Amino acid sequence: MKKIFFLSLLLALSFKCFAQIENVQLKFPVYTFLKEMSVKKIIHYDDDNPNLSRFEVADFLKIIESKKQELSRTEIKLLEEYKVEYIPEESNSSNTWNMFGSGKKFADNMIDGFFSNKQKYIFSTGKPGNNLFVEGIGNVYLGHEFKPDNKINTIMMDGFVGLRGTMFNHLGYYLDLGKGMMFGQKDLAPLMEPRMRVDFKFNEDKEKLRNYDYTSANLKYYIEPTEGLGLSIQLGREKTTLGYGYSGKTILSGNNPDLDMIKLNAKYGILRYTTIFASTVGYFSPIRDQRYTKYISMQRMKIAIPDLFDIGITSNVVYNGRIDFAYINPILFWTFAEKSLQDRDNKNFALDFQTRLFKNVELQGTLYVDDDELFGLVTGKINKGEKFAYQIGTMIYEPLSVKNLSFSIEYTKIRPYTYSHYDIKNDYTAYGLSMGHPLGPNADEIFTQLNYNISNWGRLGLEYRYRRKGNNYYDAGGNLVNVGGDISQTFRDSIDNPDARFLEGERVNTQIVTLTFRFIPIRNYIFDFSYIYNINSNITKGFKTDLGYAFVKMSVLY
Repeated sequence: MKKIFFLSLLLALSFKCFAQIENVQLKFPVYTFLKEMSVKKIIHYDDDNPNLSRFEVADFLKIIESKKQELSRTEIKLLEEYKVEYIPEESNSSNTWNMFGSGKKFADNMIDGFFSNKQKYIFSTGKPGNNLFVEGIGNVYLGHEFKPDNKINTIMMDGFVGLRGTMFNHLGYYLDLGKGMMFGQKDLAPLMEPRMRVDFKFNEDKEKLRNYDYTSANLKYYIEPTEGLGLSIQLGREKTTLGYGYSGKTILSGNNPDLDMIKLNAKYGILRYTTIFASTVGYFSPIRDQRYTKYISMQRMKIAIPDLFDIGITSNVVYNGRIDFAYINPILFWTFAEKSLQDRDNKNFALDFQTRLFKNVELQGTLYVDDDELFGLVTGKINKGEKFAYQIGTMIYEPLSVKNLSFSIEYTKIRPYTYSHYDIKNDYTAYGLSMGHPLGPNADEIFTQLNYNISNWGRLGLEYRYRRKGNNYYDAGGNLVNVGGDISQTFRDSIDNPDARFLEGERVNTQIVTLTFRFIPIRNYIFDFSYIYNINSNITKGFKTDLGYAFVKMSVLY
C-alpha cells in the first residue's frame, strides 16, 4: 500500500511544473484588468469562475505582453506593474523590496524601499515552485453621513497578516487573519465595508469596543496529467463567485460569508467543469441553540469556444441537518436526484451565456430557475410556483474609441418568492444574506456603470442603479401580507395570494448614484474615495427618504 502511495506521489510530481499555484484573492484589481483585456479580445478569461492561481494570471499577462502593440499607454503601464507582481522571473532587486531579509541594515533598508515605487513584501524566500511570502495589509476607513443626519461619523481600522506560496511545484497555499475595531456610530460601517454585515463579532456587539475579525485559508493542488487537461482540487475558505453579472451575479454573488468548501475544477479544450461542496451558517441569532450549519452543493458545466461564445449550465442544492452522499457525487445531476431523496431540499439550476463575438463588446445573460419550475415560462400562466430570475447585460470597452473607458449596462428581474424555501433553513442565504443577486425577490433593476483608467495611478468610476421592489407589509389588523418580497418568508398555503403578481405589495423605487476614485500615489499605498447618494421613493405611502454619505479607505499593502 505504501509503495502504491509513493509511486502515485512520484507520478504526480513528475508532471509539468508550475511557478505559483496559490489562488489570487478576488479583491485584487488584476481581475479587473483581465476582464477588460478579455472584452478587448486580447485573452479569453473565464470570469464566470474567476478564482485563478497566480501562474494562470501570469500566463494571461504573458499573452497580453505578446500583443503589446494593441494596448494603450495606460494599459502598458498597468501590464508592467502586474508583471512584477505576478510573473516570478520579472521580479528583481530593482523593482521588488523586502522589509526583512534583504541583507541591509534595517534603517537603510526602510529608507530604500518604504516609500519607493517597488513591489513590497514583509518577507519572501525560496524560488518559483517552492517559496514563502509573508504579506500584510493595513486599512483605515473614515466615513461621514451628509443626509439625513449630518452628525454621523464612523472610523474603522484593521490589520491583516498573510502567508502564501507554493510547495513541490503543485501545492499552493495561502492563509490570512486580521483584526479590526470601530469608533463612532456603527451605521456607516456595513456601507463602507460590506463584510461587516456578516461578521459575527461585529453584530454580536458584546464587548466594550466594537470589533471584528477575519480569516481565510486555502490549499490548492494542481496538475496537468496530459496535454491540455488541467485538474485542481482545493480545500479552504475564500470568497468565490459563480456565473455572470455586472451588478451582481444571479447564481453566486459572493456577497455572503466566505464559503468553507472543497472545490474541484477540470479544464480540457473547450470544456470547463466545476464542483463545489460547501458549508455556511444560518441567520444570525444571539441564542446559541438557534444557530445552525447549512450545506450547498454546486456543479457547473460550460462549453467555451474562443472568439464565439460560452454556454453554461449550473445546478445547486441547499440542505441542512445532514450530509447527503448524493450531493457529494460530482457527476450526478442533483436537480433530479433531489426528488428521489423525498423532495425536501432547495434545488435550483441556471442557464447562461456570454459572447465576445465582436471586439470590445461583450453580451451575457442568465436564467436562474428556483425549484425546477419552468412551466409558467412556457404557458404564460405565471403564479407563486414560478420562481425564477433573469439577467441580460453588455459591456463595451473603449466606446466611441475612447481609450481606457468601459461602459456596462444590465437589466435584472427576480420573481416573487425566488431564492426562498418552505424550510427557512434551506433558503438561498448565508447569514441571512442572499447568495444570489443582492436585489432579492419581487424586484428588478437597471444598472449602468462607467469606469475610466486615468493611468496606472488612478481610476474613476460612476455607477447608477434604478430599482423597483414590492415589499411585504402589515395590514390594519397587524397581519402580514406576503407578496413574495422577503427571501426569508415562504408562500403560505390558504393564506397568501397564489397569483404572486410581480411588484405587488408596498412599492418602493430606489435610485443609487455612486462616484468612486482610486488614487495610488506610490505602489502599495492606495486611497479609495467613494460618494453614494440614495433616494428611496415609497410609491404606496407617498413619501421619500434619502441617504448621502462619503468615505475614504486608506490601504497599505506589503
